[in-house]
Amino acid sequence: MGSRNKLISFGIMGCGAIGCGIAKSFKKELKNVCRLSAIYDINPQASQDLAKKNNLDQKIIKKNISGLIKSCDIVVEAVNASNTRQILKKIIKEKKNIIVMSVGQILNAKDLFALARRNRCKIIIPSGAIAGIDAIKAANVSGIDKITLTTRKPITGFKDNPYIKSKKINLATIKDETTIFKGSVDEAIKHFPQNINVAATLALACGNKSKLTVNISTSPKFKRNSHEVEITGKFGRIKTRTDNQISPDNPKTSYLAILSGIQAIKNYCGEILVGT
Repeated sequence: MGSRNKLISFGIMGCGAIGCGIAKSFKKELKNVCRLSAIYDINPQASQDLAKKNNLDQKIIKKNISGLIKSCDIVVEAVNASNTRQILKKIIKEKKNIIVMSVGQILNAKDLFALARRNRCKIIIPSGAIAGIDAIKAANVSGIDKITLTTRKPITGFKDNPYIKSKKINLATIKDETTIFKGSVDEAIKHFPQNINVAATLALACGNKSKLTVNISTSPKFKRNSHEVEITGKFGRIKTRTDNQISPDNPKTSYLAILSGIQAIKNYCGEILVGT
C-alpha cells in the first residue's frame, strides 16, 4: 500500500472547522508522513477559501466526491450531514480507508462495518474530544456495568438547535449551569448531531450503548467544552474529565477533536510505513 519512496496521500472531505484545522496543520505536523492530495466541500467557496488560506495548490480542489476518492489513499470525513452515511458507503465501495470524524453517523451502521470487512478497508475512529478510550476498551473485556457522559458547553454551542427550540428552552435566560438534555446516546445524537460525537465514540468503545447515559448542560459561565466520563464495572471505576479549548472557527467543535484527527492520520501513515 505504501513505500518509503512514495508518501501516502489523504483527502479531506468537508472544509468546515475540522477540515480546516487538519489542513492548517498539514505542513507542520504531516508533511513528512503523507501528502494532502484532495479537498472537497459541497460549497465550492469553502474549498477555495481553505486552499487559499493555507497556501495549497488549487489543483487539489475537487469538483465532486468521486474526484476526491480517486485522488487519495485514505479519506478524512469531516462532513456530518444528513447524507454522511451514503458518502461513507461510497468511499468504502471504492475500497478506500476512512478516518471518520462524524462518529455519530456510524453508531448504528453495522452495514458499513460489514462492507468494510468485505472490502478489506478500515474505518478509523479518532478518540475525539475525550481521554481514556483505550482504558474503556480494556475495561469492556471484563464487562462495563454503567457509563455516564456529562457534557458541558458554552451557550453559543447550542445556538439555533432545533431541540432547544422544540423544548422552548430560552438560552438567554440561563444564568447558572442548566441541564438541557438527559437520555440515551441515540437520542443525544439525534438532537445534538453537531455537539455530541463523543457519546458515539464512547458507545462504540464500551460495546453496549444501553449502558451509556448522556447528560448535556450549558451555562454563560462555561468558556470551554467539557466532557466528564464515569465508568464502573468488574474492573473497578474510571473517571475522566477533559476541559477543551473550543475551535476558533466553530464553538460546537473542540480543538482536541481536530488534534485527534491529525494524530489519527499520523498513526495510520506510521503503521503503513513501518510495515513496508
